[in-house]
Amino acid sequence: MKVLRNIAISLAVALLAAVPVFARDNTQPAEYGRVVINRYSVGAGMAPVVFDHWLHRAIYTCRLCHVDAGFAMEAGGTGITAETNMKGYYCGACHNGAMEYEDRKLFASCAKEYTPEEGKRCVKCHSEGKEVKMDYEFTAFTKDLPKKGFGNGVDWEKAEETGLLRPLDYVRGISVKRPSMKMTKDVPIESKGSWMSDVIFSHKKHAAWNGCEVCHPEIFPPAVKEAVQYTMLQIYDGQYCGVCHGKVAFPLSECGRCHTKPVQ
Repeated sequence: MKVLRNIAISLAVALLAAVPVFARDNTQPAEYGRVVINRYSVGAGMAPVVFDHWLHRAIYTCRLCHVDAGFAMEAGGTGITAETNMKGYYCGACHNGAMEYEDRKLFASCAKEYTPEEGKRCVKCHSEGKEVKMDYEFTAFTKDLPKKGFGNGVDWEKAEETGLLRPLDYVRGISVKRPSMKMTKDVPIESKGSWMSDVIFSHKKHAAWNGCEVCHPEIFPPAVKEAVQYTMLQIYDGQYCGVCHGKVAFPLSECGRCHTKPVQ
């Protein structure tokens, strides 16, 4: 039995090592979580859009964008166009030329007609393959934020806890005010592998950024304890925890941040 168990462990480790998600740990910190949007751009004669999660998550909660502003969690699932932006949807919900952040107006996302002057603004988003000087640079922006682990190397949770970042969870005209989440219990998750520690999942930590709606019901259907079964292979495949971890939240190779009591 011991031999069989050792073989099973070796196979599991080999499978996990073969999963491409580990390659994401080699991504440059400023590029971790970056999304290139190119459903319509090239066809319209524009460079693809480069979206950096690190900057937006420092300003807004995940819930604000993925629930209130309507951005799908699945890549390519939103269908953003210049027309929807100009009508005030998606990117245009905030980037409308009128909304302010830290006493500066956010630039409008799109224009009806392209002109050389408008083009200077277009490249703020349509920047794939271009040398563009951005308003915020990753190293300078994050230099005073607490550091931890891989991915983009920022401890976003600690930055929020200590008040270094105060991500907005409500934007007038986009959001509706909600009462605070009542469910704040930690949830124990038993590890199926004898070599790996159990997980104590904190609703409170995740709710600070996600609320309830980002996870429930699409990612984790509400159910009684242990009614939803999932495996690490499913998570590495981008399901359940893997919807965020390994893409925007810290990568899955940091086993000790989840498989510990409590989760770090």
